[in-house]
Amino acid sequence: MQQLSFNVLDRSGNSYAERVDLNHLTIAGWAGRDQAAIEHHIAELAELGVKRPSTTPCFYRLGSELLTQAGQVDVIGVKSSGEAECVLVNAPTGLLVTVGSDHTDREVEAYGVTVSKQICPKPVARDAWRFDDVAGHWDQLELRAYAVPHGERRVYQQGSVASLLPAADLLARAPLAPDAAMFCGTLAVQGGIAGMADGDALELELHDPVLNRTLRHAYRVRALPIVE
Repeated sequence: MQQLSFNVLDRSGNSYAERVDLNHLTIAGWAGRDQAAIEHHIAELAELGVKRPSTTPCFYRLGSELLTQAGQVDVIGVKSSGEAECVLVNAPTGLLVTVGSDHTDREVEAYGVTVSKQICPKPVARDAWRFDDVAGHWDQLELRAYAVPHGERRVYQQGSVASLLPAADLLARAPLAPDAAMFCGTLAVQGGIAGMADGDALELELHDPVLNRTLRHAYRVRALPIVE
């Protein structure tokens, strides 16, 4: 079990604290609506030796203890990287949405996608929105990620979640238990998938242009040495 605390912001600007005990974590993979975009992401990973998925979308079940709201995470080596995603959290007061990173070991991914995801922490933001407040304009939400290698900030991912399967569709395919969270898929990266070296950072944003607000989270990696 992993316990997370969220600052939940409603559409009127009010906020309240929500503590959630999570026992289940699902990562939705290959969750695009556009088959061409899915193929683009498959091609990105194929360059790293990752095999094509047997079906799309697919759902990876992972340990909830991977979830973290820390500003620094430990990883093994310099071949891992993150990617911005909407994250659904089934909290006691209802469904929440926040932004997180499906941090993954790209070297391990070449022989086992599930294993590569299980060995890396999954950072998520402390702020969250009520899902009901954004469900009606879900497709207008925008994801962004900025890579910060050696202090040089650049756009890594950017686009509308309209290119991904709707949250309601994912929930219909893989219903969330009362103590579960789900990562909802990601966008293609700009410039190719890049591993994160010691001290590199990733900044995540989920922007709501309708209610004019943004969820943000940033984390840095500490790359632990590989001893052979």
